[in-house]
Amino acid sequence: MSEYIIMTDSTVDLPKEYLTEELGVPYIPLTYLIDGQSYEDMIGLTGEEFFAKVRAGSMPTTSQINPEQAREALEPYLKEGKDILYIAFSSGLSGTYNSIRMAAEELQEEYPERKLIVIDSLCACMGEGLLVYKAVQMKRAGKSLEEVAAWVEENKLHIMHNVTIDDLFHLHRGGRVSKASAIVGTMIQIKPIIHMDDHGELKVIGKERGRKKAMNKIVDMAIDACEGKMPDMVMIPHGNCPKDAEYVAELVRKKMGVTNIMMNDIGTVIGGHTGPGMVAVVCMGVHR
Repeated sequence: MSEYIIMTDSTVDLPKEYLTEELGVPYIPLTYLIDGQSYEDMIGLTGEEFFAKVRAGSMPTTSQINPEQAREALEPYLKEGKDILYIAFSSGLSGTYNSIRMAAEELQEEYPERKLIVIDSLCACMGEGLLVYKAVQMKRAGKSLEEVAAWVEENKLHIMHNVTIDDLFHLHRGGRVSKASAIVGTMIQIKPIIHMDDHGELKVIGKERGRKKAMNKIVDMAIDACEGKMPDMVMIPHGNCPKDAEYVAELVRKKMGVTNIMMNDIGTVIGGHTGPGMVAVVCMGVHR
């Protein structure tokens, strides 16, 4: 069996050192522009610096990985004689998957002896990260590239993302709600409930009045989706609101009985769309 590596992109939103050193997964960074300055996700501003700018009124814009960047990142491993399994950011949210796929198709022609599989995760943030984590565990258990790729394809729609955000104006900027809804909802403390659907797109599926009700709701949604079979790990990404993330984590411990919990600030690319105050419950379930 040929040696292979698992690769991904920066939108997994796992801690950088954990991703690269503990899991041994190289990544390709997406980029963002804020206050006229361009940065690479995971490398540029810290979460605290980034969200301070957003709270002060700065409006970030993000850019997908392009085929040239993808080729530059992938080819060195092929030259070393390694095969690659690439788990990519949802095509429902970014053109990154298509860029990786295009680069992979070109490289496959140039390195026909190598295996290069690119999977559209239909996940984002720590949902994509959870899929990468599971893939690494399988690889360490001795599974082949093809076996891991098949498992990822078969299970990616079991990764649920239940999200609430604190500021409706970020949803308005992304075209998810009208300006009038954002103004009225903010006045009466309406908090949207969002999930990722089977097309890898974020959809507003409900609302709660008040922050704590919204955080309780996303945990209850996870419980329902698990249908009695609780996961072995829950990930809680948050937009620079660690106290709220810990509140959700405690609900997970009490209601789900799960103690293997990972919390982390969302990255600057994802955070550019959700804004500060986003918190989510991510885990494997029976359905999304």
